[in-house]
Amino acid sequence: MTDTNTPPTAFDPSELLASLQHLPGVYRHIGANDEVLYVGKAKDLKKRVTSYFQKNLSHSPRIALMVQKIVRVDVTVTRTETEALLLENNLIKQLAPRYNILFRDDKSYPFLKMTRHDFPRMVYYRGAVDKVHQYFGPFPNGYAVKESIKLLQKVFMLRTCDETVFKNRSRPCMLHQIERCSAPCVGLISKPDYAADVAASVKFLRGESDAVLHDLQNKMQTAAEQLQFEQAALYRDKIAALSNMMSQQAVESTGDDTDADIIAVAHSDARYCVNLAMVRGGRHLGDKAFFPQHTQDCSAQDVFEAFIIQHYLDSEPPRVMISALTPSQAVAELLDDAVGRSLQWVKQPRGQRKIWLEMALNNAELALSRRMQESASAKLRTEDLLKVLHHELDTDEEKSNFRVECFDISHTAGEAAQASCVVYQHHTMQNNEYRRYNIKDITAGDDYAAMRQVLQRRYEKIAELLSSVQNEQHEDFAKHMPDVVLVDGGKGQLSIAREVFEGLGLDISVLVGVSKGEGRRVGLETLVFADGRVAVKLGKLSPALMLIAQIRDEAHRFAITGMRAARAKTRNVSRLEEIEGVGAKRRTALLKRFGGVAGVKNASVQDLAQVEGISEKIAQEIYKQLHDDGRVE
Repeated sequence: MTDTNTPPTAFDPSELLASLQHLPGVYRHIGANDEVLYVGKAKDLKKRVTSYFQKNLSHSPRIALMVQKIVRVDVTVTRTETEALLLENNLIKQLAPRYNILFRDDKSYPFLKMTRHDFPRMVYYRGAVDKVHQYFGPFPNGYAVKESIKLLQKVFMLRTCDETVFKNRSRPCMLHQIERCSAPCVGLISKPDYAADVAASVKFLRGESDAVLHDLQNKMQTAAEQLQFEQAALYRDKIAALSNMMSQQAVESTGDDTDADIIAVAHSDARYCVNLAMVRGGRHLGDKAFFPQHTQDCSAQDVFEAFIIQHYLDSEPPRVMISALTPSQAVAELLDDAVGRSLQWVKQPRGQRKIWLEMALNNAELALSRRMQESASAKLRTEDLLKVLHHELDTDEEKSNFRVECFDISHTAGEAAQASCVVYQHHTMQNNEYRRYNIKDITAGDDYAAMRQVLQRRYEKIAELLSSVQNEQHEDFAKHMPDVVLVDGGKGQLSIAREVFEGLGLDISVLVGVSKGEGRRVGLETLVFADGRVAVKLGKLSPALMLIAQIRDEAHRFAITGMRAARAKTRNVSRLEEIEGVGAKRRTALLKRFGGVAGVKNASVQDLAQVEGISEKIAQEIYKQLHDDGRVE
């Protein structure tokens, strides 16, 4: 029910509204402390922004609450509504406003890459595509790519080794022995025959499965007629493997819609799941579930349109889109303009398309049910930890906002020492708020000094703000402080944390240490407090202990991965500098081309040789130096 008696906002919009023109653009509602509350696009900025402040116009409770918090409105005029759509999408992803529907998906989608080579190689690939090689996908996840590669190895025996290995083989590798590679590296298959297998693989990936099966059947028949029974048996096994895979996929290639995306929306109690299923080349590659934030008072149509805008402006959509919902004409036209072509929306599919949509909807409902069960369990863990810590929070919103920051130190004999900070809030880990800190100017292995440094760097700015603001602002800035600062260590580490907080003038009651039990056995941990409270030993079945273990383990994992990456980067930079023939100019060109040492290491010899000044011989030496870890194949 819409609240029409909402108190008017303290912001006086009259001057702004008078200055607005009837032009397309983007508007941003700004709250206290310059917080961006909402980003929206408009065909007519004057009409759209004015609608928020008309007293006789009803708003949903969510929007009415937002309007109360507005202190100013910023606008950006664009030339077209399509430009406004693109700008709105970029700002939503950059600013994550609390009243916009948000979809979090920071990962790019993987592809299967077929390299340009006399004997092409299949490889898992994630990144920008080019016109040099052939790319198939995108796939919803890495598992789908790897399964496709395994299938093509089994049926067509294409190679997967990198260029250096391929050029330097003197005898077939293990993959040939288990009949997963035809060993073109040592000439066990001719170039024309290998090219035929590659062509069949490409046909299969493009959805021409029936044509591939027909060709294999013809070859089997021909081999049998020529009394080449071993060759005929090989074709027979390929046909069986391909047929078995196609039956398991439960898909049917239908010609013009062999590439399609299926979008299903499920909801329960204002919680939504958008499930995206991908069909490429007539094969159902799997699906991926998205769980949007800030969906109170939103309809399924709102969530659906927010998804297609945020998702497809950054990725290439297929021509056919299958969904029980369809975008409004305005949104569809804007999306067509943005992607540069017309998309076909199928709302009431038949045959195989209907099966795909039903599968996507079932998976959306299952994923949402599982997420809600996980959320309920996480909420119980949070509430149990609040009881253990004697934090009295009454409302669900207060409990959801309960924030824990946890620190851990990781190093190897003092090399590449790093500290991690992970964040738990809203009953889940907040990956986008994780931070790593390089520890410098300390004695190698001094964990106490490392902890002192990271806490000082993490909280000194907040302490400065709290000490400088007026009383009425103090509460707003205090929200930047966590409710609990978890230190993975006993009294020693906790005493360091206490010294840092006392020096910064911060409340030491938020400091909690996790002291490991006898023999470091899980379940015997004790919570120790910096403010002198009696230590608490949690039982093995305590939900609070499970939550603390989850947060602590995540901090340790994040620190370990950061330390290893930093150490590898240091060693690889050193290796790059030591390679004969790679001076400062060539090194700069390599780093610029591939975006860093990690990119150089992941590049193939062929990719390295495309860099100006890098010959094929030098490219091979670079690859060898960066990948020689002492193992003998």
